Amino acid sequence: MKNRKRNITLMAVLVFVSAAVALNWTYNNRWGSPDAEMVAAEDEMMMIANTQYGQRVEAAASEYFAEARLTRQVSRDEALQLLQTAATAETASQETIDSAMNAISAMATCSMKEAQIENLLIAKDFADCVVYIGNDSVTVAVPAPTEGLSEEAVARITDIICNETEYAASQLSIIEVKA
Repeated sequence: MKNRKRNITLMAVLVFVSAAVALNWTYNNRWGSPDAEMVAAEDEMMMIANTQYGQRVEAAASEYFAEARLTRQVSRDEALQLLQTAATAETASQETIDSAMNAISAMATCSMKEAQIENLLIAKDFADCVVYIGNDSVTVAVPAPTEGLSEEAVARITDIICNETEYAASQLSIIEVKA
């Protein structure tokens, strides 16, 4: 009885495999052999698609930097508005006014340094970048090639930051933006 069930199962599997092979052979023969013109046309379409994909990736990276700058500017504008409101309030003490003016001055200085550093990095062969200067650190976002930033590129970034600010290399954070 066991042998009979096993034989029936084996025959069923063999029939299904044979049917699959026959259907695959029929399907593949329906299309015929590849045509050289068709292969060339498909290759050309793939090249066009790859180029368009590369352009979309570059646009996305560029869009990231533009959006990051806009977000930085909007948050600065909001903070500046709050500080100006605090400084011009009728009930504001002289200490509050002085503190707000110092903060506004510090923001203006940071903003100018960020713009200057961004311009220097772009002049040093970086396609684009965004710099954030905080109270105790500097963060730089730069586009990175697929293999990552080289030691030379990191050294150029570090050199520019250390020369333009009073921050040490240990206070620098470099973010590689992958496209």
